[in-house]
Amino acid sequence: MAEKGAIIELIALLRLDKQQEMTETLDGMAVQDIAEAMGQLEIDEQIRLLRSLPEERQTDAFSYLGKGQQRDLLEALSNKESRRILHELLPDDRTAFLESLSKEDLENQLKLLAPEDLKQSLKLLGYPEESIGRLMTPRFVSIRPDWTVARALDHIRHEADRGETVNFVFVTDDRGHLLDAIRLKDLILARQDAKVEKLMDGEFYSVQASADREEAVQVIQHYDINTLAVTDRNGVMLGIVTVDDIMDVAEAETTEDFHKLGGTGSLNISIREASPTFLYRKRIGWLMILVVVNLVSGLAIALFEDAIEAVIALVFFLPLIIASSGNAGSQSATLMVRALATGDVEVADWFRLWGKELSVALLLGITMGVAVSLIGVWRGGPELGMELAMVVGLAMLAVVVMGAMLGMLLPFILQRLNMDPATASTPLITSVADVLGILIYFSIASAILTLPSPVT
Repeated sequence: MAEKGAIIELIALLRLDKQQEMTETLDGMAVQDIAEAMGQLEIDEQIRLLRSLPEERQTDAFSYLGKGQQRDLLEALSNKESRRILHELLPDDRTAFLESLSKEDLENQLKLLAPEDLKQSLKLLGYPEESIGRLMTPRFVSIRPDWTVARALDHIRHEADRGETVNFVFVTDDRGHLLDAIRLKDLILARQDAKVEKLMDGEFYSVQASADREEAVQVIQHYDINTLAVTDRNGVMLGIVTVDDIMDVAEAETTEDFHKLGGTGSLNISIREASPTFLYRKRIGWLMILVVVNLVSGLAIALFEDAIEAVIALVFFLPLIIASSGNAGSQSATLMVRALATGDVEVADWFRLWGKELSVALLLGITMGVAVSLIGVWRGGPELGMELAMVVGLAMLAVVVMGAMLGMLLPFILQRLNMDPATASTPLITSVADVLGILIYFSIASAILTLPSPVT
């Protein structure tokens, strides 16, 4: 991995127009580092740097740029250069770029594609969003079970340029149905006159093209493989996804979950590339919803104005009670959303996990209730000390249990409804738990302290 100094040096040479030294520096740099340097340049400088690379490296460097940078660069290049880069991109990289475009930009880029590339791109874009079909590359090497190992290896050598990887060689029948996946090293070490079918053990892993990308992430992680076959519903092999694609998906899914848990929705682009208007649109929706929810909190407090006037010490514990309910809900929701996303738990596990979470919440609530009740004895004084301690202790227990149950059950319910569990965002759960926490707190206070009835 190149040091940051090499990137800084490259940018300096470019701006000083020292072409010879810059060419020598580029020769010793990985395309990933060149792409990182391009990301720090203005568009005219990016073009100069790209054109300083041999054509075979230009597309490689381009593939590591952000989607917004790729769009801007293609718009600035000549049609001939843009057409060549789009043609040389791997099919999955090209699809990832095309699906990030607006409708108008997509139409413009599709016009640059050669007929064969256009047909292939439209086919991949025809799969549902977030499906494995859009992630796969149709370039793979396959052999037949009745071939000899020698023939299979000759075929692999001849077709190697068509495949993104040959770490695994897939065995298919005459109609393209996937039969097995054989490691390349097993083929190399086998006798040359042995039949391929003798090396087959029936142990292979595949996913359907229409499945969600997270399924491919889970399969590759669980079985520790670097290449996964993609088939149609009849088992005909359509393409492959590789571990580098899966790492990108895993990172994107984790980032998306964090965004949703924060109440912003999925950004889909780098925050560095996002405009203020775009960020405003992504954030204002949830914030306005939460304004309404928090107004309900104010109404709930207003219901108990007489109770607050009678025992002003109740206000002292109000922020603590409602914050504890929201915090408990946030903790529980974060654990459940992540567990569902990674496949660690499934909807069928909800009852067992509900019991476990309830026992944990009870222990947390009891511990926090005892701690806060001691403060209640001090705050209530000689007259109300014990009663106030009982109120805040029981309220703390109740709101912690309520918040934890809400945070755990809501992601399961959303999953059951085929919705993204991450929609159970931290701000939403916190706000709902706040409202319920207020009602629980003052209801317990009214029952124990014999306070005036709520205003109607």
